Amino acid sequence: MLFPEDVLRGIAEGRVMLAFRRWRKAAPVPGSTLRTPVGVLTFDRVTVVEDDDITPEDVRRTGLSAGALRASLAGAGTLLRIELRLSGEDPRIALRRQPPSPDEIASTLARLARFDAAADAPWTASYLGLIADRPATVARVLAAAAGADLASFKRRVRQLKELGLTESLEVGYRVSPRGETILAELRHR
Repeated sequence: MLFPEDVLRGIAEGRVMLAFRRWRKAAPVPGSTLRTPVGVLTFDRVTVVEDDDITPEDVRRTGLSAGALRASLAGAGTLLRIELRLSGEDPRIALRRQPPSPDEIASTLARLARFDAAADAPWTASYLGLIADRPATVARVLAAAAGADLASFKRRVRQLKELGLTESLEVGYRVSPRGETILAELRHR
């Protein structure tokens, strides 16, 4: 579930506490969480509603105009009313700032080795090196430099991000302090 930047800011500030979405698959359940650029969101209540059930007060609580909300709900699927809140910082933020212990270095390197072994060719060291050498470079340019299609490139960078090794910027990525330590270990080998 994607939210526009201004809506995320509103959630972080406590002004936005409601979302409506069309859902085609299994709906999120109350208590589900979602990591976003402003932190972890918790879905406190999820209910199925009809278009006519949306009140002007509901529209206000989404942080969108009535027209923007209507446009976002065009299409097929079950209409969900989702009460949400910011419940904490994204744990990957603290992780990428934290220097890894020797045991964490070993386990991260083992995890990267498993990623490489599962692929057609090793990629983790080259992706980290590429991002370190070209921070804030648009993803399609990095993907081309890596010889990968954009979707595959982004999926792999998300795997590195899950380990706290990279972080997304407004444009492109950069290697985190934790990632720099791991990259140095990879280059030393």
